[in-house]
Amino acid sequence: MIPEKGFEKLFREHFVPLTYYALKFTGDQDSAKEIVHQVFINIWEKRTEIDYDRSLRSYLYTAVHNRCLNFLRDRKQFDGEDIGTLAYGDEPADLQEDKLEKEETEARISKAISSLPERCREVFVLSRFEEKKYAEIASVLGISVKTVEAQMSKALRLLRTELKDLISVFVMWIILRFFG
Repeated sequence: MIPEKGFEKLFREHFVPLTYYALKFTGDQDSAKEIVHQVFINIWEKRTEIDYDRSLRSYLYTAVHNRCLNFLRDRKQFDGEDIGTLAYGDEPADLQEDKLEKEETEARISKAISSLPERCREVFVLSRFEEKKYAEIASVLGISVKTVEAQMSKALRLLRTELKDLISVFVMWIILRFFG
């Protein structure tokens, strides 16, 4: 049985990546969120029946995948033949385009991070990718915590300016990089 706090943690860790995954199928953020909400409601209702030997992450993605297919069938966006061919290994053209766009976006974000001044980049990478606290960063780099704060603010400001048209994608990229 999933305890309430465990369920909350599961929800917080997986809601955004699952919504992003569902969005690839539905093309509509509200529908994607609704699908993911329904999956979590179903898990809560069946929490005593869930097999913990199986990966919960895998279970979540499978459940969202299946609900997305049901959504598409119900909306008649695909004919029966197209839905039947939408298996895990298959990628429709729009998902292939999504992958290409994702790769281009990731390259643009990486380039923006690489273009930061050296100290800003070091602070940003240590904070966001190595998950170090400001005091740890200060110790590693031999600078004060105030300098870390200032460099982090500068890095975020520069990235916001450079990626202003991608800010929501950038946030999703950071989330998926850690939780996806």
